[in-house]
Order: sequence, then C-alpha cells, then structure tokens
Amino acid sequence: MIATLALVLGGLAVVMLAHAVADRTGLPAPILLVVAGIGYGYLPLPGATLELDPEIVLYLIIPPLLYAAALQSSLMGLRRNARTVVGLSVFLVVVTALAVGFGLSAVIAVPLSVAVAIGAAVAPPDPVAALAIGRRAGLPPRLITIVEGEGLLNDATALTILKVAVAAAVSGSFSPAGAVGQFLLVAAGGLAVGMVVALLMTWLRRFITDSLIDNALSLATPFATFLVAEELHVSGVLAVVVAGLWLSHRNPYLQSSGARLQKRAVWRFVEYLLEGYVFVLIGQQLPGLVADLKVYEPGTVVIAATVTTVIVLGVRPLWLLASAHLPTRMHARLGGDPKPGNPPLSGRELLALSWAGTRGVITLAAAYIVPVDVPNRDLLLFCAYVVVLVTLIGQGLTFAPLLRRLRIPGTDVARALTRNQARVAAVEAALARLDDLVEEDPDLAPATEPLRQSAQLRLERYTSRVEHLSSAEDDELPVDTDYHHGLMARREMIAAEREEMLSWRDSGQLLDADLRILERELDHQESILPRDRPEH
Repeated sequence: MIATLALVLGGLAVVMLAHAVADRTGLPAPILLVVAGIGYGYLPLPGATLELDPEIVLYLIIPPLLYAAALQSSLMGLRRNARTVVGLSVFLVVVTALAVGFGLSAVIAVPLSVAVAIGAAVAPPDPVAALAIGRRAGLPPRLITIVEGEGLLNDATALTILKVAVAAAVSGSFSPAGAVGQFLLVAAGGLAVGMVVALLMTWLRRFITDSLIDNALSLATPFATFLVAEELHVSGVLAVVVAGLWLSHRNPYLQSSGARLQKRAVWRFVEYLLEGYVFVLIGQQLPGLVADLKVYEPGTVVIAATVTTVIVLGVRPLWLLASAHLPTRMHARLGGDPKPGNPPLSGRELLALSWAGTRGVITLAAAYIVPVDVPNRDLLLFCAYVVVLVTLIGQGLTFAPLLRRLRIPGTDVARALTRNQARVAAVEAALARLDDLVEEDPDLAPATEPLRQSAQLRLERYTSRVEHLSSAEDDELPVDTDYHHGLMARREMIAAEREEMLSWRDSGQLLDADLRILERELDHQESILPRDRPEH
C-alpha cells in the first residue's frame, strides 16, 4: 500500500512538473509527460512501473475523458461539419485498420484478422495533444471542431472493428456481411443508450437545486452510461459521447449558474489529472515492451514497426485529399454540401488536419485486448507503441511550427465581433424586460433604476467594442486601450477589496466563515475578467 501511494504521489509530481515546464517553455505538456514517463519507467525502483490494464483504461479513464471532451464540444458545429467528421471518424478508421492489417500480414507471419485488430487499435487519433498544441498555436475554430468531433466518435468505430477482428481470430471464421451488421447494430445501440441516459438526466435535473448533487450526478453520468451500454453489448464509447453532447447542448437550460461554474472547475481538474496520468502511463510501457522483443530479429522489428507507422501516417492525408475532391453531388448526399458559412476546406486546412492525427492511450489499451496466445503479440504491441510515440512526439513537436508556417486565416475578429453583437442584443433584451416589469408594477421603478444605469453602461461599452472591431482591417484583434486600462483598474480594485477583508479577518473583526462568503463574491467577479489579454 505504501509503495502504491508513493507511486501515485510520484506520478502527480511528474504531472505538475511537466505542466510547469510546459507553461515556461511553450513545449507541449503531453510530450513532456510521455518522455517523463519513459524515464520514470527505467528508474531502478521496485514497482516504479505500472503495467497498462486495458480494462481499467476502457472502463475508468476513457469514459470521463470522452464525456469531458463532449461537454466542451459543439453539437451545432458537429452538425455543420458532419461530412468531414463522419468521414474521419468512421470511414478513415475502417480504411486505416484494413490498410495496416494487410500491410502487417504481408511482412510478418500473423493472421489477417489479428493484423486488422492491431490496425483498428492504431487507427483512431487521440486529439488531446493535437488540440492542446493547436489551440495555443491559433488553430481556427472550425478545425478545432472537426478534430474534437473526430476524437469523440472514432474510438467507437475502432473498438467495434477490434472486437469483430478478435472474434474472427478466436473463431477462425470471418463474414464481411456479419461484421457490417454487427457494427451497425452496436453503433445504433450506443446512440440509443446515450440518448436515453441523456433524457433521463435531463428529467432528473429538474428536481435538483443543490450544485453539489448536480455535479456528483455529472461525474457519475459517463460511468453509468458506459456500464449500461456495455451490459447491453452496444458501443459504450458512442453512448457516452452522445449523452455528453446532448447534455452540453441542454445545460444552459438545466443548470444554475453556480452549478455551471462548479462543473467547469470539476471537469477541468478531472481532465488535468487523468490526461496527465495517461501520458505518464504511456511512457512507462516502453521498458516492458522493449524487453519482450528479445526473441525477434531486429530486422523484423524494424520492418513491422516501419510498415505500421508509414501506413498510419500516409493514409490520413491521402484520405483527406481524396474526400476533398469528391463530386459536389456526393458532398450533398453525405450531408456536407458547401454553404456560404461552411465552405470547403482549403489546401492549408487539409494539411493541418492531416498532421493532427496523434495517437494516445486508447491505441495501447485496444492493442492489449488482443489475446495473449496470438502469434507475435509482443511485436504487434510494440508496433502500436511506436505509432503512439511517433505521432505524439514527432507530430506533436512539429504541429505548432507547421501551423505558423501555413498561416491559416483565423476568425478572431469575426468571433469577437459576434460575441459583442450578442452582448448588445442581450443587454437590450434585459432593458426591455425592466421596462415590462415597471409597466406591470410602477412601484418597481426606484429599485430598477440602478440596474438600468448599470446595464446602460454595459450597453455603451459593448456598442463601442462593436464599432471598434467593425473597423478592423485584418484578422489581428485591435487593441482597445481604454478597455485594457479598465480591466487593469478593476483588478486593482478587487485586490484592494480582498486585502481589506483579510485585514478585518486578521484583526478579529470578521469570522473566517464570513470571509469565505465575501471572498467567493470577489472570486466570481474576478473570474469573468480575461487573464492574459483582453478578450473582445
């Protein structure tokens, strides 16, 4: 028990240190964590390495990570980019799995069904690293939506193919028609379970007023959804994603402001810890995998790993290029007919997407599902691990420089303009509601006048920002000096208020319980202020 506790604390220290270094150096935190995990695994300490248990990953790590990603995704954005997302998360995964399967079976003595199973394991990208890098480097919102959508849905496709391939390997028979039928049944079942759970949670939240209970229910949702789906032998991954997307879309109507603030903090912390431990766990697997390769010829290992990696890296850009040149009629049939607000992807955007295919822990967890008595299993696991390392470290380190070189036109000014136009409309609606209240009950007029003045000031500020942004001539956000000075002054005011409250507490005039109430009020005010630079 003491050794386990020490291992957990050591992993936590690695996670915190890697993020601190990433903040200071600009290096991607996932890559630092993987490298740290490799070094951690080679430490001459008893129990320094945790062996990856696929069931723990699939049942305890993947559901909350997928659910957290779904909560941050846009259902409307996924609908607008449905053709591209479905193409990447379904058809590309199938093509990659088959290509890797035929390639591996051609160079090493392994049954095609087993090779396809490993192909399914390496087929789905894990967008965590790509998005962490892309957001910092200025990846446009549309591409972020596509990468998020792909990462949410491709795991379900890959795991379904994997289960079918493993079943074929065990039974020694394979039916293409039966495999397609099973895939459709599992996917449809996952969609149904996800929607049923989402509707149930929507109904339950009508009776919940306590933020803590609400967020406890939110934490339980991905596990409950996954468990129900797996018990029914349908896609638990797809069920979790569907439930998360629907609840994210409906949350503004379901949760109180306090519950939403708490939920964001809770899920951000869950993601921070789970993603950190996951990348460390990936790095830790290298020593054991290398030790299991002693029975193979070095040439065989190099050829198998190279074939797998080259196919994985090559199929993605070829697929994107081919799908971009589909006839217009096929675009329409697939739900992706280009519209003025959703034009076809440009060549630079396609290149950025082709390099956003980093693999992660789902690849390793899926690879470990392959039965232990399968020939060359250790070599196949190593091939999957090489793909993870090459995409995580190779693509991860080069993704940001590539985005800078591509100079993909962003939409910062357009999005800032839309946000402020929405703010203007919202404040105007609030003022109209005050007018209605006063008209219904004139006695409310004195109480509403301060609110009206405050709203009028915000309306003037937002209108000024709309005019400022409308005059921008390029995609660089214009600097609003008055706005920047106002933010700085507001921060100083909050700091002064906090210092005065602390002096009251230290002098014994204010109880700690009362300080926490007042401090929470200031924290809420400070939390809505931009951190690094003013967000228009």
